[in-house]
Amino acid sequence: MAQGTVQVTHTGTSRWRRRTGEYASLAAALEAAADGDVLTVAPGTYRENLVVERAVTLRGPEGSPGSVRIAPVDGVPLTVRASAVVQDLHVEGQDSAAPALLVEEGTPELLDVRIVTRSAAGIEVRGGARPTVRRCTVDNPGGVGIAVLDGGGGVFEECEVVAAGQSGVLVRGGAHPRFERCRVHHTSGAGLSVTGENSSLEAVGCEVYEVKGSGVQVTARATSHLTDCDVHRTTADGVTLDTDAVLTLADCRIHDIPENAVDLRSRSVLTLTRTTVRQFGRNGLSVWDPGTRVDANQCEIFDSTGDYPAVWVSDGATAVLDSCRVHDVPDALFVLDRGSRADVVDSDISQVRNTAVSVSDGATAQLDDCRIRDAATGAWFRDHGSGGTLSGCTVDGTQTGVIVTKGADPTIERCTVTSPAEAGFYVSADGRGSFLNCRVVDSGGYGFHVIDGCRATLRKCRTERCARGGYEFAEGGAPGAGPVVEDCASDESTGLRAPAHETAVETSAPSTSLIGAIPGQRTTEREPLATEPEVTPQARASKAVLGELDALVGLENVKREVRALTDMIEVGRRRQQAGLKAASARRHLVFTGSPGTGKTTVARLYGEILASLGVLEKGHLVEVSRVDLVGEHIGSTAIRTQEAFDRARGGVLFIDEAYALSPEDSGRDFGREAIDTLVKLMEDHREAVVVIVAGYTAEMERFLSVNPGVASRFSRTITFNDYLPDELLHIVEQQAEEHEYRLGPGAAEALLKYFTAIPKGAAFGNGRTARQTFEAMVERHAGRVAQLDEPSTDDLTLLYSEDLPELS
Repeated sequence: MAQGTVQVTHTGTSRWRRRTGEYASLAAALEAAADGDVLTVAPGTYRENLVVERAVTLRGPEGSPGSVRIAPVDGVPLTVRASAVVQDLHVEGQDSAAPALLVEEGTPELLDVRIVTRSAAGIEVRGGARPTVRRCTVDNPGGVGIAVLDGGGGVFEECEVVAAGQSGVLVRGGAHPRFERCRVHHTSGAGLSVTGENSSLEAVGCEVYEVKGSGVQVTARATSHLTDCDVHRTTADGVTLDTDAVLTLADCRIHDIPENAVDLRSRSVLTLTRTTVRQFGRNGLSVWDPGTRVDANQCEIFDSTGDYPAVWVSDGATAVLDSCRVHDVPDALFVLDRGSRADVVDSDISQVRNTAVSVSDGATAQLDDCRIRDAATGAWFRDHGSGGTLSGCTVDGTQTGVIVTKGADPTIERCTVTSPAEAGFYVSADGRGSFLNCRVVDSGGYGFHVIDGCRATLRKCRTERCARGGYEFAEGGAPGAGPVVEDCASDESTGLRAPAHETAVETSAPSTSLIGAIPGQRTTEREPLATEPEVTPQARASKAVLGELDALVGLENVKREVRALTDMIEVGRRRQQAGLKAASARRHLVFTGSPGTGKTTVARLYGEILASLGVLEKGHLVEVSRVDLVGEHIGSTAIRTQEAFDRARGGVLFIDEAYALSPEDSGRDFGREAIDTLVKLMEDHREAVVVIVAGYTAEMERFLSVNPGVASRFSRTITFNDYLPDELLHIVEQQAEEHEYRLGPGAAEALLKYFTAIPKGAAFGNGRTARQTFEAMVERHAGRVAQLDEPSTDDLTLLYSEDLPELS
């Protein structure tokens, strides 16, 4: 057969009617062909736009795959509008507004077709077309790999999208194809994208990888069903569902994802069965919004590469995990926000660096017959409105088994905590909780530790071999507060101590446990002890406090800044009184500078000024540092930060060396949890406390740059410059006057030279150094004067240059 010709075998109803013809062009051959004819194309390049409108077979020569190129200059290279067979062709397109191969009607078969193009789509199926596409490849860096649109369908078997400038597979407009054993990779959009009402995709045994975007994206009321599929190596989320999307994943594998392995929101519904999710950078499952729901059965989520919870449920969403495993993750399950819910049944949660189950902001979690082990905290119910039930669960090898704080009120029944390092159950900061038939064994600390007068309820609980004691009810809280304890037992005679507020203890009958009745228990309330009313000191007027500020040595720029703030607050208050709008001035400050420059003193005076203006209730100062805020594990840091914040209510919380909360090599440092807790408290109680963070200038600049959430909450930074030698001299003179000493002749000049020469390194303490110098002079003076038999008044009061300490 000559090159560039088309041999057509015309097939009639009888053998004798078969005949063969040759044509110079494909268009001519197609025009002459009838249904059932076979068009065998000789090797070559055909610059024709072909339209197949009859049920013919169009094929290249046997044994020469890719030798026939359909490559017109523009337009659609090949359009199929009949139940034809197209086989062994190489299709090339250059039109960015048109597909390379368009299937518009019928049920054609496309076999071993290779499409290399820069078109709008490599293969486009639309309308009523239902092709069967086998062993075809699409290389289209200019557009979509395979597009099935507007009610189209068909079956794609063992096909491959080797490159796509947009989505690898796009399904929309009510289309519903099926993909079997296909591969989609190196796409610049989603691997599989399904969108629009009545649109659906079914994929079996497929692989999606090397995707610049989401691996699978289902949106806008579309549905999809993936079975035995792999999704991996994406740049965005592995699987994304949005706006009433419905997806089922069965026996699938999602892994090597830098973002969320699966993210769904806006009333989407996901069902996972026997699916594994691993090596994800953010959440394994991320579930958002009311009506959004995920049901996971016999699934495994593990091996996180990031620093986020494996399962995240928020904004009113629901997650159900049945017979699942979650392990080797930073945190396992976080449920946040009112209306959010997680139901976990017969599942294993293990190897968790921080918290296995966290419930906060009014969310609910229900765990039945689950096993938690090797975590810092087994379960943490964090705040008011947060609750749920742990029933029949075991918690083993944690720092703390269950934590209940800030008004949370869960029900814990028939649960056993084994070998906690610190406590089996820990309740603080107005936490509540009902603990029924619970057990703690081999605790390194207490079994049940209830502090702050929290009104938790313990019934029929038991502790065994707890190092510090079975039960500890630490003092705190209001009179009449405290836990309710009924019929609880311990294997130690000292295992159960009376709560600090005895009126809170109730029993239904005398205990028959090994420890007997609770010592000193009462069944009726007693009268509270009369106490002297607390006297609150009268707040000084702002002018008096500003006068003390002005009296401080140096700090001229600091005084200007504080006066400017005070003026703004005062004028704002007066504008409000006059019925005018007042600018919202943020009162939180950053103090930068070396030690001993008066930062703490100015913070104290600033609190007094705000109290005198009615901005703060008390104006007192609570000074803390990293050691006061950061605990040994994630369960204690937020509690310590909350307690410090509560102590500062109505006043100033001054955090010295705040940069230590965010060290440069922080890793899993718990300082970040203190920062996150502090930021939330500042937002939730913005009128209750003024926060001042302080530290060295360079370190504080770094701290604020890496924590934009913190930086955004502070109105301004005030720099405390080092004191000059004459200012340090003035501080010594003030100290001398206060303690009834005087500087003798030549002492002032000697002090100026001393403060000029003293090294100004990291150990230099500014005002502190001046005070230490004065104290050293007094000590040397005493050693000198003590040798005199009858010292005069001048002897007892005058300090000379010889009393100065030696420069080291």
